[in-house]
Amino acid sequence: MELLVKNKEGHLWDISGIVSDITWKTARSGKPSTLELTLVDSGIYQHPKFSISNGDIIQFSKDNVDVFYGFVFSIDTGSDQEIKLTAYDQIRYLLGNGSYVLQDVTASDVITKITKDYGLKTGVLEDTEYRIPSLIEDDKKLLDIIMGAIGSELQYKGRLMAFYDDFGKLTLRKPESMLLNLVLGAGHYLYDYSLKKSIDDDTYNTIFLYKDNEKSGKRDFFPVSDKDNVKRWGILHLYQKADDKANAAQIQEKANNLLKMHNREKLSLSVQAIGDMRVRAGNFIYVLLDEFKTQVFLVDQCSHKISGGEHTMSLDIKVV
Repeated sequence: MELLVKNKEGHLWDISGIVSDITWKTARSGKPSTLELTLVDSGIYQHPKFSISNGDIIQFSKDNVDVFYGFVFSIDTGSDQEIKLTAYDQIRYLLGNGSYVLQDVTASDVITKITKDYGLKTGVLEDTEYRIPSLIEDDKKLLDIIMGAIGSELQYKGRLMAFYDDFGKLTLRKPESMLLNLVLGAGHYLYDYSLKKSIDDDTYNTIFLYKDNEKSGKRDFFPVSDKDNVKRWGILHLYQKADDKANAAQIQEKANNLLKMHNREKLSLSVQAIGDMRVRAGNFIYVLLDEFKTQVFLVDQCSHKISGGEHTMSLDIKVV
């Protein structure tokens, strides 16, 4: 394990020997990844000039995996001679608001534009296919603008892209790039889980997309439905305005994709497992349980805990 702090004076400190607890948390959307550290203050081997300030860089690597590169945002100290640090990756700097008017852009274009404007570093930005005819966002969180653009790729092209900070470089990857060769199940890392099947949240068997027709003065509808599941569950409908710039074929394709994504029971798992540093929110992993055949799940949230030489992880995962 390597845990380094680089301060604004250019000093590099290895703090691996004075860390008692490490927690690394990732979420698939809406949040930066978080590294929480507990340090033993005034340790016997600590250099007299050692100090940590907000804004200092934290680098964390373990098991030949570059895990986290970010910046200290809070420092807690007390009489117990422990220092508790909280650091975030670059996505923290996307939580401020901004305004953008862009035409005929992909999600990759939106990320490139915003990150350049705010001086953030990017890495691999895999190509997205859907071109947003018109993107108008006023006084909106930068991360929400980016995630909205990425969401268009899912709605119109059926591809669930992953956006995250990969060790100091903002990254966008296709679903196939996020698949890990990892199986969780009895005898395979997993030691506890809870399973939920539901149609109560984000399940729809009927989709109504609509667009106001300026020529006719009427509202055009683009409905699609699964009659079998309507009989089984009743009508669970999603009523949503289509993009004004989208044509009829694009709107119908979006309606079909929405039905494909939402017309099923939501299967989700909360998992406790032996830690594997390769796993982060946005990854796809294999799960083997008696309740169903082995299938691929999406990691929605992930928390790694390292304490006393023991490494565990807690995952919220779901079928998409």
